[in-house]
Amino acid sequence: MAMKIYFDNAATTPIDPLVLAEMMPYLTDNFGNPSSIHEYGRKAKAAVEKSRKIVAKYLNASAAEVFFTSCGTESNNMVIKQAVVNLGVKRIVSSPTEHHCVLHTVKTEGSKGVVVDYVQVNEKGDIDVAHLERLLAAQPETKTLVSLMHANNEIGTLLNIQHVGEICAKYGALFHSDSVQTVAHYPMDVQATKVHFLSGSAHKFHGPKGIGFVYINGHNAIKPLIEGGAQERNMRAGTENVVGIVGLGKALELWMTEGEQYRVHIESIRDYMATQLQAEIPGIVFNGYTDNRSLYHVLSVSVPANQKTELLLFNLDISGICASGASACASGSMQASHVLEAIKADENRRTVRFSFSKNNTKEEVDIAVAKLKEMV
Repeated sequence: MAMKIYFDNAATTPIDPLVLAEMMPYLTDNFGNPSSIHEYGRKAKAAVEKSRKIVAKYLNASAAEVFFTSCGTESNNMVIKQAVVNLGVKRIVSSPTEHHCVLHTVKTEGSKGVVVDYVQVNEKGDIDVAHLERLLAAQPETKTLVSLMHANNEIGTLLNIQHVGEICAKYGALFHSDSVQTVAHYPMDVQATKVHFLSGSAHKFHGPKGIGFVYINGHNAIKPLIEGGAQERNMRAGTENVVGIVGLGKALELWMTEGEQYRVHIESIRDYMATQLQAEIPGIVFNGYTDNRSLYHVLSVSVPANQKTELLLFNLDISGICASGASACASGSMQASHVLEAIKADENRRTVRFSFSKNNTKEEVDIAVAKLKEMV
């Protein structure tokens, strides 16, 4: 069997063996429902609460402010929809480069009468903070939710979450950040950063799919999006995904202890690939940044269009190299990337996103660069 190279870690990461080992007992012996009061239920409940404490510690939050969800998409939907219903939000400020789970939700709220404004972005995907401040200053009396992602999932550009939080606080706006690409990868402190809502998803940091969390600041409590049970302290009805929650907690715990070591390795892989691509392939450019203003595990590569590059991802896949054209969520559609459109990327070029993990090697980069060179 031909060697497979997996460079699509921003879409999902493989489960860490240590995470899987932690999860297995909750698929076999410890099968109880956390709402049951007998021993099986108590064991499951204790495991859920242990993971909640891990997330709270990572965020420097109270465990009472952490709620488990099915994914980042649910977390983002929950915050945006319920902030309108429960917190009197009449206006939402977002950006054209957000993930579709935010953009589509914001659009839906706009169709119900909520005022929607979009802050401008530059060709690197940076938010125009002066424009954000002008938007907030124009209607200081209107209850506003600002929803801006911590890092772009397609091109990697990072938001100065601290600065944006300060601007929101200045004008009394609520601040929500889709942090799915940054949770675990970067330290977070919700006491130091003025953020009211924040979301994460385990499968972006070597945990299982189908489990995420939302941080909801205790002073801005919203009501549940999913009703019908008292789970998650009446915040999300439905039997908890115990095995997923256990996996999320263990995966995050590993990053809290080993994360710096992971980051140094992954960043070296990304930097090596950027250097090799520039050396080997004329006309290569990068979308966004290739330094600390971008996710250290994402490299968005733009190549000149030709007959071969029309089927670039397909040809890479045939060669055993897994990468992405844009976000994994949009890869099944034939529409152009809304992020590349927003940053006014050249339509005559083709983009491939390589994203790396602690498992990748420089040898894999050499193979991928050689294959890409053949195609370009």
